Amino acid sequence: MATRTAHLTRKVLRDDVHDALLEMLMTQQLAPGQSLSIDSLARELGVSPTPVREALVQLEHTGLVTRAALKGYTVTSPLSARQMAELVDARKVIELAAVERAVAAEGIVETLRSVHAAHEAVTRRYGLDGPAGVQDATQEQILEYFRADWAFHEAIIRSCGNRFIQQMASILGANVHRMRQTMDVGLTDAMDALHEHAGILAAFESGDAAVAVDAMREHLERVSGRAQAEAAATPE
Repeated sequence: MATRTAHLTRKVLRDDVHDALLEMLMTQQLAPGQSLSIDSLARELGVSPTPVREALVQLEHTGLVTRAALKGYTVTSPLSARQMAELVDARKVIELAAVERAVAAEGIVETLRSVHAAHEAVTRRYGLDGPAGVQDATQEQILEYFRADWAFHEAIIRSCGNRFIQQMASILGANVHRMRQTMDVGLTDAMDALHEHAGILAAFESGDAAVAVDAMREHLERVSGRAQAEAAATPE
């Protein structure tokens, strides 16, 4: 029992460190291109190097950090326009399949209404529906917005009834944040995203899977266009 308890404690600690590092990456406390010292991060977080090392291995799978032999870990550079196009293409494959399967899921409409309302509330609370508020928003507020935005997509994915689609989508989640992060602090598309999510919600309310798939496809294509426009100057 003692061994099992120690194992569980270690896993919880690793997960806590993972979440802390993820937030540091998303708020750019750990900036793109920055080298990561396991010992320094461990001291900053008040833990031993082992859970930091384990968390970085997890983050490497998401693409947020990279590891090179003899050099250690580095924060991944912002996505280029081409990488964004590939990411959105992958999202289409996975998310359109999820939409098609989730339309008839019990409680999905009520869930989408709730997360859409939360997304709108965050947008209004931090003034992300206007240019002045966008300029004044902190990185922590923008991260909260990103999470509220992705929660709408997650609700659909969780309701699709296919665990393997859910697993594949979980890998995309961090890269979606990375894509939005690449778009800088502007968040000029906050109201566009809300409007497009409202269209997807209406399609779910209609119960027509084909209409819902088309609404999600249009949203992802528009996201791709906006993101690639922001990343046009980013080198390959």
